[in-house]
Amino acid sequence: MLLPRRRGPGRNPEPRDGHTGRGRHRRGAPAVRRRVKPAIMTEQPHNAEQSYDPYGGPGARAPHGEQQQTQTWDTQVWNDRSWEDRPRTQHGHSATSETARLPVQGAMPAAEPAPVAEPAGPLTAAQQARAEGRSPIIAPGIRPAALTAALAALLAVAAPFGPYAALLPVLLLQAVTAAGWYRLNGMWPARQGIALAFAGGAAADAGLLLTDRTDAPTVAVAVIGVWCLLVLVLQLRSHSSPDERLYALTAGLASTVLVVLAAGHLAATAFSPDAVVAGAAAVAVTAPARTVPLPPYVSPVVALLAATGAGIAVGGVTSLGTSGALLGLVAGGCALIGLRVASYDYPSRFVHMTAGVALPLAAAAPAVYLLGRALA
Repeated sequence: MLLPRRRGPGRNPEPRDGHTGRGRHRRGAPAVRRRVKPAIMTEQPHNAEQSYDPYGGPGARAPHGEQQQTQTWDTQVWNDRSWEDRPRTQHGHSATSETARLPVQGAMPAAEPAPVAEPAGPLTAAQQARAEGRSPIIAPGIRPAALTAALAALLAVAAPFGPYAALLPVLLLQAVTAAGWYRLNGMWPARQGIALAFAGGAAADAGLLLTDRTDAPTVAVAVIGVWCLLVLVLQLRSHSSPDERLYALTAGLASTVLVVLAAGHLAATAFSPDAVVAGAAAVAVTAPARTVPLPPYVSPVVALLAATGAGIAVGGVTSLGTSGALLGLVAGGCALIGLRVASYDYPSRFVHMTAGVALPLAAAAPAVYLLGRALA
């Protein structure tokens, strides 16, 4: 009988991890069967755990015990999920949060527009036109036209009595022109600028009264030159920003020039008082005729025809004769230009009552002087 061969003290005759040796035992040995059976029995749960996909892939199936645990939120399975399955809160947003933030069409009602604050009082004509987006050109109404006609009539009545009688209407015209031009440019109260411009007009009037009538252009140019320097000094003393000072400088220079040119009525009185009467009558008729509600291209034509008729009427009763028609037509055209300027950029009622009153008569002064001197 053969005995099994003994092994050394450092060798283990039993297989490791449930695996058999290299055929050293006999096939019918019971120890081998006991070691092999646990190895075979433990392969099935090992394979089952490998077939379970924790990421929920297609064909994955979890064990029955884990299916019951994943049905609730308080299980250990949720805490053991990888960072890819958890919602991102610091560096990104998960697909669920991004989808929840997207607006659903038809689910949420449309946002209502914010209520517009109603003004405390009624809107003016300029504010209403600006709110409705209409044209910035707003012509003066019947009241400024009536005041223009009254001022022109006062000048026409005083002109036949000489330059000193016409001085009061001319001074009133110059004061309203200075205030209206500054207000038209959005500068108010501008007391220093208005006072300086009116002082320039008064200096021109004094120069015209104290010099010979042929020196009227020289007086006007000299006064404008001196007052330009005064306006420049006034703006150099201002502490406003450079842009504001430049804007005030241009407004002051323009106002000074207009006020001095308005003295042309006074200078024309020395040559031909009838020319002043015809020009003032033409302006007095043009301003109200322009307010007649007619189509935009018809109203100026009607106003010019009315001015020409006024010139013809005045020329018929004076020494002008048929020349009154030309003088009335030119004076009426200058008055329309003044009305157009006073209507620009959403003017307020105060602009209409100052610039809308004075600019038609002031713009006609140079034409009245030149035609009156030529026709004399």
